[in-house]
Amino acid sequence: MKFVLTCLATLPWVAGLAHAAGAAESESLFDGKTLNGWRVVNGSAKYEVVDGAIVGTTTAGSPNSFLASDRTFGDFILEFEAKQTVGPTNSGVQFRSQSKPEIMQGRVHGPQMDLDPSERQWTGGLYDEAMSGWWYPGTLNPQPGLYKFDEWNQIRIEAIGPSMRTWVNGQLSAYVLDATYKDGFIALQVHSIDKPEEAGRQIHWRNLRIKEHPTASPAEAKIFVRNTLPNDLSEVERKQGWQLLWDGTSTAGWRSAKGDAFPTRGWKVDDGELVVTGGGGGDIVTEKTFRAFELQLDFKLTPGANSGIKYYVGDYGTGDALGLEYQLLDDERHADAKQGKDGNRTIASLYDIQPRGRLMTNVGLAPKVGEWQHARIVARADGSIEHWLNGVQVLTFKRGSEDFQRRVADSKFKDIAGFGKLEEGRILLQDHGDEVRFRSIKIRAL
Repeated sequence: MKFVLTCLATLPWVAGLAHAAGAAESESLFDGKTLNGWRVVNGSAKYEVVDGAIVGTTTAGSPNSFLASDRTFGDFILEFEAKQTVGPTNSGVQFRSQSKPEIMQGRVHGPQMDLDPSERQWTGGLYDEAMSGWWYPGTLNPQPGLYKFDEWNQIRIEAIGPSMRTWVNGQLSAYVLDATYKDGFIALQVHSIDKPEEAGRQIHWRNLRIKEHPTASPAEAKIFVRNTLPNDLSEVERKQGWQLLWDGTSTAGWRSAKGDAFPTRGWKVDDGELVVTGGGGGDIVTEKTFRAFELQLDFKLTPGANSGIKYYVGDYGTGDALGLEYQLLDDERHADAKQGKDGNRTIASLYDIQPRGRLMTNVGLAPKVGEWQHARIVARADGSIEHWLNGVQVLTFKRGSEDFQRRVADSKFKDIAGFGKLEEGRILLQDHGDEVRFRSIKIRAL
């Protein structure tokens, strides 16, 4: 049996799904025969029912197309099977999503679980469609080969409170905590295409079942958790060993890099944000020292700002608090980006020593001044270091290696004996005379 619906933004809503009484058991979102209970928004791709599955087909000249549920859902577990045929094309499943005339002229926006058969293989990643972009790119939990092209794949999306988790073929793929979206429709995406030869590629969905107001699955502590809730430490993060390095309300645990007290000017606590105001307060450091660790934080730059996160900070006999530095910089407006060597003073670089790699341009991954960005530093006991920016590893090096030694010898730190080799040191937030905001500063021992 074959039922065809051409996806046009102007089509009226079709008959809604009967709302099941109670929420104890899962219910089907698709009757296997018709598209009753679904409506089409935005693009002009074709959706049809073929052999008990919903099939979407890519169309040249169309923006992203969505087959959206008439009903909206808040807390739920959604399970379905997905398959892509003819040729690889990006797709996804929206949830807790919206389409309102007053917001981007009705463009669909909200959380999306990615279906990605391309070489990057980011299926299961979580994306804020048409808004902030990537929350959880596949780089945070690589699963090469897990999602199979031209085969049915088992997919699970769990959204309970701020927690959003995805599974692909039984494997936990992404874990995000974000409170932006409380409820909304579910929608099946047919992505726009760039080339005429990409027309005619198909995405299949079947056995879509949802359970509302469920009990959450046991919190798994196996993968990185991207928590956007300000200064929050979730249960699973605690299990992973994370601790707040800043409590979000006071200056406890921090002091001036040049004294025992916290600076009386130049820094302030402002509504859950630790702010360097550019008022000449100087750098601040943690009271504690750290050996092998993983550090993460959110930061927000003002236009033209320069700052940094230093680690393994100690006294090298110069009277200054020196250490390795994760550079924080507005690359477009600050002259420092063009100084140094080979870009080793750009954002996320190991300042004046090693440049970070090429930044991804995807929404949510490319850094934006005036918006919250996510920095992560992984410093292992064997001396290997990783710099991450917005969920993507952009730099790696090994302290004490020949390459590291050569780079230090070619840097402004060449005359500092033993620079970068301390086994233990403090974390430092730099005052470079510009306003920069920090929050959600977390650390765990490795």
